[in-house]
Amino acid sequence: MRFELVGEKRGYHHPNSTERWTSRSLRTRKTRCRGHRCDAIIGRVEEQTLTDGTIWLGRPDADDIDAIAEACQDPEIAEWITIPWPYRRTDAEEFIGTTVADGWAARCPIWAVRTAERGRLLGTVSLGTRPRDETAAEIGFWLHPEYRRKGIISRAVTLTCDFGFDPAGMSLIRIQWRAFVGNHASAAVARKHGFRYEGLARLGSDHRGTRRDHWVAARLHTDPPGPAGEWPVDI
Repeated sequence: MRFELVGEKRGYHHPNSTERWTSRSLRTRKTRCRGHRCDAIIGRVEEQTLTDGTIWLGRPDADDIDAIAEACQDPEIAEWITIPWPYRRTDAEEFIGTTVADGWAARCPIWAVRTAERGRLLGTVSLGTRPRDETAAEIGFWLHPEYRRKGIISRAVTLTCDFGFDPAGMSLIRIQWRAFVGNHASAAVARKHGFRYEGLARLGSDHRGTRRDHWVAARLHTDPPGPAGEWPVDI
């Protein structure tokens, strides 16, 4: 499966990262992407929708605030993702107005996951980079409980990784995944998509003021996309 660009838009939700996003200088080169003219930009990512014909990934906007606020009432999302809790509508407004805007401006794209180009937001998927390390990113994702176990997040991860590694996308060399210990559902997605287990970080993450252990896995641009072996049997 490959991503397809569907045109460009104008105009603390990340499940794994606690880094602040900062803007950086732009360097642009022209390239070609699946028959579409597009810009591969070091320093930011052009806002564009990705699709495989079944799901669509596009930038969340103000129309998605209510859907985000509803989904984030799920205690399981609060258990595994660094969102405020209890989660209020104002938190969704801040996510759209600040986190999403700052992320796209700083080469940390956040996409809404939909099953139609202008359909309801079902979840998000993101790639977060760090300053001065723009060939590596960390993937994060969550999905409304009603739409889990339908292959939706799996398709979203495929599109995101394809775009991340593609020279016409973000030209990444490494995509990292991490999750709090016990998040077996997220681990299953990472393992399925070729992320190789790299270890346990003891008290490696902060979750609303509490240190927690997390698992780490990664996929390189040279790694095959299929299921990865050598994961611990209890993960």
